[in-house]
Amino acid sequence: MMGRYFDGQGEGLNAEYSDGLLKLGKALSEADAVIIGAGAGLSTAAGFTYTGERFETYFGDFAKKYGFEDMYSGGFYPYRTLEEYWAFWSRYIWINRYAPIPSDVYEKLLNLVRGKDYFVLTTNVDHALIKGGFDKKRLFYTQGDYGLFQSVRPHGSSKGRTYDNEAIIRRMVLDQGYAIAGDGTLMIPDKAGIRMTVDTELIPVCPDDGEYMVPNLRSDDTFVEDQGWHRAAGRYGDFLAQHGIRAQGFFTGDSSMEPDRAYRGRILFLELGVGSNTPGIIKYPFWQMTAENKNAVYACLNMGEAIAPRKILGRSILINADIAACLEDLQEKMTR
Repeated sequence: MMGRYFDGQGEGLNAEYSDGLLKLGKALSEADAVIIGAGAGLSTAAGFTYTGERFETYFGDFAKKYGFEDMYSGGFYPYRTLEEYWAFWSRYIWINRYAPIPSDVYEKLLNLVRGKDYFVLTTNVDHALIKGGFDKKRLFYTQGDYGLFQSVRPHGSSKGRTYDNEAIIRRMVLDQGYAIAGDGTLMIPDKAGIRMTVDTELIPVCPDDGEYMVPNLRSDDTFVEDQGWHRAAGRYGDFLAQHGIRAQGFFTGDSSMEPDRAYRGRILFLELGVGSNTPGIIKYPFWQMTAENKNAVYACLNMGEAIAPRKILGRSILINADIAACLEDLQEKMTR
């Protein structure tokens, strides 16, 4: 891993990291527009870890019973009853959507683009960008939201609709024996036994079609892209067009605006923690849009996975480092 930034002359990997920060700081300062691509690695950097102590604290009972070792695996487990399924998922949703953000990573990121013309495209579903202060009208959550339900079989009046879930999720976790602090922290009362099921009456049913409901997460072709999703997709496409860029990706149909070919501003595509699970949403389009715009710079912060194709390598800033540490170092450097 590259070392953190430090003053003075460095050598080896530390010098490479320092040079990357210098270039990124310059690109941020000079950019007329910043397009952020936020992936799972950014959530991890903010403390939304799905393994280790956090997993054991809230899912140790499920791990002991079923043998999985992380929240992600638990989300795909074929539970025998809906009462147990929702016991798992209500905890999962609460700590990753409604509980406090574990760190100030999003605030640091916002400080770096504050005052800039920016837009954020993300595959994350934890709502942390909004909780961290980002303007909702400058965000596009492509893959859903832990805070929404949808019908398991959207049809009729439920087609294209999602439903807020905070109230019912709260009831589910309280029903299992948890307590919720004033700031939303999920707490285990002393000597309280935690149940691995919820009462049957709490299993969510769609008010429009009578089907059971599920989290609004893209996993197959039943995923609901509601009106809010389409409005956000349109705003993203319009933002790109206003800055002379034709949007790339599967979600470009909601913008009818033609790219402003007279635009000559400097654009920074800033990719944070995007892995290889869904590269067609952020990574590949960012590469292609950078290649097609000579005034664009591509920057990638990703622990061990910061890469770029040869065609844009000369206009790329690749930093293989911990995102949280990098944002902290960059903020410190740019405020001096």
